[in-house]
Amino acid sequence: MTGGFRPTGSGSVRAQDRRQPAAPDPSLHIDWTLCDGRGLCTELLPELLSRDEWGYPLSPDGSDVRVPPSLVPAARDAVALCPRAALRLRGVA
Repeated sequence: MTGGFRPTGSGSVRAQDRRQPAAPDPSLHIDWTLCDGRGLCTELLPELLSRDEWGYPLSPDGSDVRVPPSLVPAARDAVALCPRAALRLRGVA
């Protein structure tokens, strides 16, 4: 046989070679064109969001907020209860 290819005995891929990389934590997206500053999301997710003086949510760095797995249920609640439907949870099945 020529070349660098050496077949394995069974031709199957080992389980460790088939593993998927770990998915990143989901993220919470705020649509600023819809947000009305009611502040409900900040009450449901105080670990992730703070509130400015007008009630608008503030993320730590001004972009989408990473949601750790333990807070996904609370993030789902915030998305479902947002009165202006301004929240989206990305990266969750």
